[in-house]
Amino acid sequence: MTEDPWGITAGYEDADGVWRPTGEATRAALRAAMGDGGAAPPAASRVLVVRAGRVRALPGPADLALEDGSVIRLERRLPPDLPLGYHELRPLDGAPATRLITSPGRCHWPPGLRTWGWAVQLYATRSEKSWGIGDLADLRRLARWSARELGAGLLLVNPLHAASPGLPQEPSPYFPSSRRYRNPLYLRIEELPGAAEAAVELEPLAAAGRALNAARRIDRDAVYRLKLAALERLWPRSAGNPAFERYRADQGRALDEFATFCVLAERHGRDWRAWPADYRRPDAPAVARFATAEAERVRFHAWLQWLIDAQLARAAAELPVTQDLPVGVDPGGADAWVWQGILAHDVTVGAPPDRYNTRGQDWRLPPFVPHRLAAAGYEPFIQTIRATLRHAGGLRVDHALGLFRLFWIPEGASPVEGAFVRYPTDDLLAIIALESQRAGAVVVAEDLGTAEPGMREHLAAAGVLSYRVLWFEKARPVRYPRRAVAAVTTHDLPTVAGLWTGADLAAQNGLGLQPNAAAVGAIRERLRGFGRLPDDAPPEQVIVRTYEVLGRAPSAILTATLEDACAVPERPNMPQTTTEWPNWSLALPATLEELETRPLPGAIAAALRRRAP
Repeated sequence: MTEDPWGITAGYEDADGVWRPTGEATRAALRAAMGDGGAAPPAASRVLVVRAGRVRALPGPADLALEDGSVIRLERRLPPDLPLGYHELRPLDGAPATRLITSPGRCHWPPGLRTWGWAVQLYATRSEKSWGIGDLADLRRLARWSARELGAGLLLVNPLHAASPGLPQEPSPYFPSSRRYRNPLYLRIEELPGAAEAAVELEPLAAAGRALNAARRIDRDAVYRLKLAALERLWPRSAGNPAFERYRADQGRALDEFATFCVLAERHGRDWRAWPADYRRPDAPAVARFATAEAERVRFHAWLQWLIDAQLARAAAELPVTQDLPVGVDPGGADAWVWQGILAHDVTVGAPPDRYNTRGQDWRLPPFVPHRLAAAGYEPFIQTIRATLRHAGGLRVDHALGLFRLFWIPEGASPVEGAFVRYPTDDLLAIIALESQRAGAVVVAEDLGTAEPGMREHLAAAGVLSYRVLWFEKARPVRYPRRAVAAVTTHDLPTVAGLWTGADLAAQNGLGLQPNAAAVGAIRERLRGFGRLPDDAPPEQVIVRTYEVLGRAPSAILTATLEDACAVPERPNMPQTTTEWPNWSLALPATLEELETRPLPGAIAAALRRRAP
C-alpha cells in the first residue's frame, strides 16, 4: 500500500472489502498534527537497529560505547559478535552520535510450550478480604489455586497501569495515565509494611472497604478514598527502608517525574493541559522548585509504586503473569506530560467501522508521531515495554496491528473520516524481541481488526504469537496454528452465556448500538454446531462444551475467561459506550472463595488442561 512521505496511507480496505480512500481534509489534519509546516518530513533520525550476528558496513571509523560502559574502536563495519543491547556509535569525524540497538530478532520462546490459563479482569476478581475491588493478594490466591488445583500455567491479566490520582477515578485499564507505573488501587493494605502494627487504627477503613463487596458494581472512588486514607496513615511508619531507597535509585528520573506528576495532579487537577502554564512541562524551572518544596509527597507516591512492585512480584512467583499493554495513554496523564513533544495533538487513535462495530471506534488516545519517536531513539517505547514486562512471564500487545499502522482520527471527526499512519515496524519489533529475551517472556499479539495481508506472517517471523478467537475464526479450533493463543472471547466481545442466551444482543439493542444481528446469529449457530447443542441447552452446558471444542486447538496457549467460569452474561466492556454501560466496573458474581468450590471452573480447566508433548 502506498503512503505519502509522512506515512499517511492512500486508503484502506474495510472489513467488507470496500476500498476507503483517505480524504484530503483528513490528510491535511494528520500532517498538521505531525508538525507539517509546509516542508518535507525531518530527515532520518540517528538511530540504527541491527540484528545480532549480521555484519554491517559503517561510513567511517567510530567508537562504539557499549551498554556496559566499555568502548571499542571500529573501522569499517560492525562486528558480528556485537552484544545485545542499547549502545552508542560515535563517529570519529565529529558527526552526531547514533543510538545502536542490537536485537536478537525473535522473541523468547520456551521449548515445548503447551499450557492454559485464565484471562483475568483483576478489578473484578474479589475475595472476602477485598476492599471492593480485586487486588494483588487476590491475584496471588488465584494464581496459587489455578496452578496447584487446576493445572494452569499462566494468568493473562488486564492492564494494571496507573490512573491519575484524584476523583473521579478512571475505570478503564486501557486509558492509563502511565504505562510505566501501576495503580495503587490494587494494593492489599493489610499486607503492607507496618499494617500489622496499625491493625486497630486501620480496621474501620478495612470494614468499610469490605462492605463495598456487597455491591456488584465497583465504586473506584470509594475504594480510592479508603485506600488513600490507609496509605497516608502507614506512610509515617515507613521511614528508612533500604529496599525502597534501592528501588527509587534504580527507577531514577522516570519515577521522580511520575511521582511529581501525581503531586501536581493532586494540587491542580488530573489533566496537565489545564494546569498553570509554569507546570505544563516537566523540565520547567517551576516544576523543579515544586518537586523540592513537595519532596515528602513526591516520595510518598514513589513509595506507592515500590509497594505495588513488591506485591506484584509475590503474585507472579506463584504463576507466570502475562501483562497486557494498552495501545496508548490518557492525553492528560503522566506519560503524555513527560512525552508531550513526541505525541501528536489534535488527533486520536481508534478503529475504522467493521462488521461488529458498525460506527467504528475512537479510543481517545494520542499516538506517537513516528518520526519523533525515532528521533528520541525509541526511548519512550523502550521504557514502556520494559516496564510492562517487569515481573511478567509474558506480554500481550493490545491492538498489535498498531505496530504496523495506527488509525488516526482528526479532532472533531468521526472514525469514518480517519486514516491509517505507518510506523517503523521492524524497529519496534526488534525492541520487543530484545526486551522479551531479557525478561524471558513470551509475546502475544492481539492481531484482530482491519489488517493488511502479511501482518500476521511478519509478527510470526519475529517470534510473536498470534491471537485466535473462536467468535471470529471460521475454521474449527483443531486447525488453529501452533504458535498462537487461542480463546473463545475477549473483554470487548460477548461472553458465552451472553451470546447463547441473547442477553448481549438485547443489551446492544437497548443501548442503540445497531449491532450486526446476522453476524451474531451466525456465531451462535456455529457454536451450536460445534458443540452439537440443542437450542435450549443451559448456559453452563454450553460453556463447558465450548471450551472442550477450544481444547482441541494445537495452539501453545489456551485461555478461558473468569466471566465464563461464572457463567456471566455481561461482557466487561461494551465498545462505543462510556457511561451507558458499566464498563470495567462489574465484579464477578462470586468471590474467589466461592469460585474455588464451584464445578464450572474445574470443568473448564479439565477441558483445557494439557500435557507437554
